[in-house]
Amino acid sequence: MTCFIHVAKSYLLPMILLVVASSAQGADALPSWSEGKAKQSIVAFVERVTAQGSADFVPVPERIAVFDNDGTLWAEQPMYFQLLFALDRVKTLAPQHPEWASQEPFASLLKDDLKGALAGGEPAIMQIVMTTHSGMTTDEFDQIVRDWAASAKHPKTGQRYTKMVYQPMLEVLAYLRDNGFKTFIASGGGVDFMRVFSEEVYGIPPEQVIGSSGKTKFEMRDGTPLLMRLAEINFIDDKAGKPVGIHQNIGRRPIAAFGNSDGDLQMLQWTCSPPGPRFCLFVRHTDADREWAYDRASSIGRLDKGLDEAGIMNWTIVDMKKDWTKVFAFEP
Repeated sequence: MTCFIHVAKSYLLPMILLVVASSAQGADALPSWSEGKAKQSIVAFVERVTAQGSADFVPVPERIAVFDNDGTLWAEQPMYFQLLFALDRVKTLAPQHPEWASQEPFASLLKDDLKGALAGGEPAIMQIVMTTHSGMTTDEFDQIVRDWAASAKHPKTGQRYTKMVYQPMLEVLAYLRDNGFKTFIASGGGVDFMRVFSEEVYGIPPEQVIGSSGKTKFEMRDGTPLLMRLAEINFIDDKAGKPVGIHQNIGRRPIAAFGNSDGDLQMLQWTCSPPGPRFCLFVRHTDADREWAYDRASSIGRLDKGLDEAGIMNWTIVDMKKDWTKVFAFEP
């Protein structure tokens, strides 16, 4: 009997320690979050929808969570990172386009007059993006983005752009996946741009990225099949386009949605409409020291109507300054 008890202890003790360790890990799944209402709301929702026997239990296939990218998963100041990529591409391509010296918005860009270049508003931005993102194969574009992401540095922090991701949101992504959720990006950014780094940076494979897109065309070149990128808009995954893009690409309504701006409002409205348990969250940029402080009056990532709606609907609002003990992983 003594021998049996000794063997049982030898077998059970590691198992008990493993359970205890797992429980501790679960309790600290969001270590970069302050112990407040925002963190509690995330944990409470996940526990409700994953508890067997709970009235709010959601089967694993239906545990879909969607995340905006710019301003939600990574920073978006002083301007959207994809636009900074496009501006760098203008300078790279300029020797092949002497006409740009007198053609706006390119003329201003080549004089480092960013304000003048963007004075044309959204049409000017679309012209810059379409020109710099087309006229090449999809594989060529993939490599260009990859090379840029490996070397380009953020003007404020000096970090590579793929390091400008929010550590607390990486923890949310991992926490949801550990609890049977499938995580998707649903962003106004270019889908092919984000797919280059989404798996490495966020753990989200390219097939789970939804975004804006340009048209592509199949062609044979010297016997080789290629997909060519055209300077034509295919789909804009922003505002009312987000629920449409999610429906077309996923085929299920998410039960959780995370955004930071009015461009995400319709996605959250659609996600958090009944029936069933739902969770919606806005990241509010309130930390001018560690990141930036902006919301209602910002020209980038404006959170105005969404902030009002969140208050009415009792959605979770993350106060970055109060709710995040760490913003970026590279912080001391």
